[in-house]
Amino acid sequence: MNAHHSPIDLHCHSTFSDGTLPPEQVVAQAAARGITVLALTDHDTVAGLPAAAAAAQSAGIVLVPGVEISVTWNGASVHIVGLGIDPASPELSSGLAHIHEQRAERAREIARKLVKAGVTDADAWLTEQAPHNCTRMHFARFLTETGRAHSPGQAFKRFLSRGKSAYVSVVWASLADAVNWIVDAGGAAVVAHPGRYNFSAGRLRQLLEEFAALGGQAMEVNYGGCDRGQINQLCALAKRFKLAGSLGSDFHDPALPWTRFGQLLTLPDTIQPVWQQGPLARFVTQHASL
Repeated sequence: MNAHHSPIDLHCHSTFSDGTLPPEQVVAQAAARGITVLALTDHDTVAGLPAAAAAAQSAGIVLVPGVEISVTWNGASVHIVGLGIDPASPELSSGLAHIHEQRAERAREIARKLVKAGVTDADAWLTEQAPHNCTRMHFARFLTETGRAHSPGQAFKRFLSRGKSAYVSVVWASLADAVNWIVDAGGAAVVAHPGRYNFSAGRLRQLLEEFAALGGQAMEVNYGGCDRGQINQLCALAKRFKLAGSLGSDFHDPALPWTRFGQLLTLPDTIQPVWQQGPLARFVTQHASL
């Protein structure tokens, strides 16, 4: 691995949410790309962690148990990552179970709307082939594979994005609930990919201020596609709200070049890494040089 690239990756996905590889293969991909500390952070589920942990032990990787929680904040969807969590935490388990019910109901409504829009096999696909934790990306892949769209991106633009025929709005967990569940589970709460929400500068500052006041500990200052200038800007923003820095590729699919493992630049010395404080420190003590 290039000396300028980080061996730590604290945000990735498997087939237990909207990734394309099972946890064992996610870990294998990470190990092959030089990752030594990895967090599996599937959307609203911890079900993939046991398989990932077993694979990580065999590969000599430190696995940080994680999750990415769907949140509705001031009418917008944001994602809060939990790192170093206890997957068996009752509060977290109850919260994720409720979100799973919401996700299942949304999937049924999306399928109904797709049928109405002429995708007559959407209901059957959802019943017979869709994964247990069905996301919009799964629908996008289904629409692509069955020739209704040329790519998942086009499927979103044609059917699944806000204002399109199969869009279904959901009110996810509150920001306070997500942070509380993570903290109660012994973990660190992290704002995921803050630059992807298309917020104004003022609105992003408002989110970070509220998040920090609720007990949030960090924000991702480096994620797939960030260059050094963007990282420095995000570090300055994190420091303004006394948040530590985290980094993660947001790996979903090895075919997507901008989110592959092993491409994240190291964090600048100007910010404290989230893995050197609080609940995460114990996961990396064997990697003191990191």
